Amino acid sequence: MRKRDRLNYIGRQLALSGVVTIKDLAGQLGVSSMTIRRDLRDLAKEGVLKLIPGGAALNRESSLVNEQEYAISKAQSHMTTEKIKICQRAASFVQEGDTIVIDTGSTAEHLPKFIPQNMRLTTICYCLNTLLSVYAHDKSSRIIFPGGHLQENTLMFESPEGISLIKKVRANKAFISAAGIEEELGVTCANLYEVETKRAIIESSDTRFLLVDSTKFGKVTTAYFADLGEFDVVITDSGIPEKYRKLLSRLGIQCYIV
Repeated sequence: MRKRDRLNYIGRQLALSGVVTIKDLAGQLGVSSMTIRRDLRDLAKEGVLKLIPGGAALNRESSLVNEQEYAISKAQSHMTTEKIKICQRAASFVQEGDTIVIDTGSTAEHLPKFIPQNMRLTTICYCLNTLLSVYAHDKSSRIIFPGGHLQENTLMFESPEGISLIKKVRANKAFISAAGIEEELGVTCANLYEVETKRAIIESSDTRFLLVDSTKFGKVTTAYFADLGEFDVVITDSGIPEKYRKLLSRLGIQCYIV
């Protein structure tokens, strides 16, 4: 990984939790503790963070936190507890020998760390943060990374070649995120460039899980990519409006509340 990519990753983790440790970052990024120390010193010089024993703390006055390249961090810091619980429940559906797809987004990125290790999985992912999480958690997992152009606001890689590869693979389970779910206008995401990839994984997967916190219900964002009825399972939190609980039941979609 290039140095700038490491620095961006560290910045996002700081924006999420406020504090990072050298040990955790070294494991997540697959580099030495000395490399992380140098990266942290460089970010400290830029005013992004303050060095503390064993790690660093976010400098809340840093202008970098508000730049577009940290846009995903804003989502990561919202409903974090609920997103983690959603992924814990989702991980319970993963079985030995599965081929799974993990979508982009601040919810799905938590999934890898809750999947039991050494399950002989094949994992398809196309986001930098998810790739690092899968690799750091279980190096025995077979990873398919389609690649392409990096979209810095989501850390997603996308390309026609990557989409073509996804279409050639068949997955047992796809874990998909969304930015909005509305009864009439369907399931939407924030960026038009996400749509083709999301459609490819929906069409290439046997069981489709929609992982969304309750704030996404009744909301519409820019890019439509699916009807709600295309999903088999929805995992969300207890804040889901009653209207949508009834809608999921009416559509025959299994709904799990965490």
